[in-house]
Amino acid sequence: MLATTIDELRSIALDAGDASGYFPALYARVTDRIRAAATDGRFEDPRRMEDFACAFARWYVRARTGQADVPGCWRAAFDVAGDDGLMIVQHLLLGINAHVNHDLPQVVVERAPASGDLTDLRADFDAVNDILAETIPSVLATLGTVSRWVNVVAARGGGRMFDFSLRIARTRAWDTAVRLERTAPADRPEYVAELDGLVRVLAYLVANPGAPASWGVAVARRLEEHDPRTVTTKLLGNLA
Repeated sequence: MLATTIDELRSIALDAGDASGYFPALYARVTDRIRAAATDGRFEDPRRMEDFACAFARWYVRARTGQADVPGCWRAAFDVAGDDGLMIVQHLLLGINAHVNHDLPQVVVERAPASGDLTDLRADFDAVNDILAETIPSVLATLGTVSRWVNVVAARGGGRMFDFSLRIARTRAWDTAVRLERTAPADRPEYVAELDGLVRVLAYLVANPGAPASWGVAVARRLEEHDPRTVTTKLLGNLA
C-alpha cells in the first residue's frame, strides 16, 4: 500500500523540472522509512499508520496535481519553485511548513476514530518523531553533497536543532488538531481558512527572510548545486 504512495511521490519528484521536485523527493524517502518502521513493528497499530501515511501523502498529491483546490500555503511554495535565488533548504522548508502546519492537523482529525477521541492516535503519532530523528543524519549528509554549507551547520549541531524544530512543529500540529476536532463542524471551514492564512505568512517569511539573513542566503546559494534535477535525484537517495 505505501509502496504505491512512495512510487507516486517519486514520480512527481522526477517529473519536476524545478525546485518543486525537492519536497516530494525527500517525502518519498521519509515515507519509505515509515513503511520500514511499520514492517518492523514499531507502531502500536502498523496497518493504521500505513493508512494514515497514505492519507497524509494524498493531501500533498492532490494539491500538487490539481486534484483539489490549492491552499494558499501550498500555492506560496509552488509559486517560487522556479526562483533560483532561494536555497535548497528554503524550498524544502516551504513544503514542510505547508504539509506539517496545515495538512497534518486536518489529517489527524480526518483519521480519528468515529468517537472523535484523538488520544488513541497519539502514541503512534509521537513514534513518527523518533523515526524522523533517525532519518535526519542521512538527509543532512545528502544535502551536504548539493549544498556544501550544510556540512558546516550539521557539524555545529544543526541536525539536533532541526530535529528539535520539527518536533515542535509536529507538537503544534497535534494541538491544532485537538482544537479543530473541538470546533463545531459548521465552523471548521473558517478555522481552516484562518490556519491557511497563518501558514501562508510563515511561507512568506521562509522565502523572504529580510536583511541581514537574506545576505547569508545569497552567499550560501553560491555553494549549492544549481541543477534542479541533480538535486532531486540526490534527495531521493536509494529511491532514485
